[in-house]
Amino acid sequence: MPRKGRIDFPGALHHVVIRGINLARIFQDDNDRREFIRRLKIGLEKTGLSCYAWALIPNHVHLLLRTGVQSLTALMRSLLTGYALYFNRRYKRVGYLFQNRYKSILCDEEAYLLQLVRYIHLNPLRAGLVSSLQELNRFPWCGHSVLLGQQKASWQDVDSVLGLFASTVSEARKSYLEFVKEGIPEGKRDDLTGGGLLRSGGGWRSVRGLKKAGARQRGDERILGGSGFVQRALEIAEEQLTKREQRRAAGWDLMSLLDYTASLFDTDSKRILLKRREKAAACARALFAWWATEELGFTTTEVADFLSISTPAVSKAASRGYEFCQEKGLLFQANKLES
Repeated sequence: MPRKGRIDFPGALHHVVIRGINLARIFQDDNDRREFIRRLKIGLEKTGLSCYAWALIPNHVHLLLRTGVQSLTALMRSLLTGYALYFNRRYKRVGYLFQNRYKSILCDEEAYLLQLVRYIHLNPLRAGLVSSLQELNRFPWCGHSVLLGQQKASWQDVDSVLGLFASTVSEARKSYLEFVKEGIPEGKRDDLTGGGLLRSGGGWRSVRGLKKAGARQRGDERILGGSGFVQRALEIAEEQLTKREQRRAAGWDLMSLLDYTASLFDTDSKRILLKRREKAAACARALFAWWATEELGFTTTEVADFLSISTPAVSKAASRGYEFCQEKGLLFQANKLES
């Protein structure tokens, strides 16, 4: 069964989970953690996404992110591809570092933002990386210590979170810390980590109650929120899918996109496929990879087969293509095929 596409739109809140392949470590030491944070900071600054919570665990990462004009994909593709290349070089390894694609859950902000901030920031305690809340308060690889002012991270949106607790920083930190303390006995919460109705309905007990009452509840494994929020999010996803389907139905395929991209750089399509290293062909190939995945909805595997390169190479090229679009202010013009 094909996997479902991600749901994203400006202002969307995402709980992102990145796991090492076969649950292997993705951080061997603090140098690795610093490198990941360095790349995350750069990515957030480039894309304009906001980060409310984060935690680095040896074999996985949790992030709570809000998209802006740029999509979640714009950040994650660059972050994960770049870090994987760094990690493989440092440890002289080959192959995939991360387990499949990263997991992203679209979240109902009103109901879950603070709960997710707490849940993510308690991860080091649940994982046994620290033994107490007092240790967690000073733990450097989690956004909790940043919210308390014990660590600095200019790229973390501290003000938006603390502003939900009190009008002054000191009072907000006290209230936030008490809120986190209250969440310790909860442990792992199925309603934040389950799938479909389990996640959207607030856990098995709530789902069973709804079923007994005969209530109709809409659920989706990609979404954390009530039935109404799920329905609205799925409608947005359908609109995005329709836009891409319409473009492809109008004749846009990988070959026509290749020709269109090559024309922008006054180069030949064959030079792009031959992986020429001259600047025009390389820029065109990067832009092609970005537009193919972002604007037309082709998978990285499909693009990799078309270009005869690896899927990580597609991700890396697409990241460069995104940066090129930002730098030059380029927009994909779907009507060009008709003219």
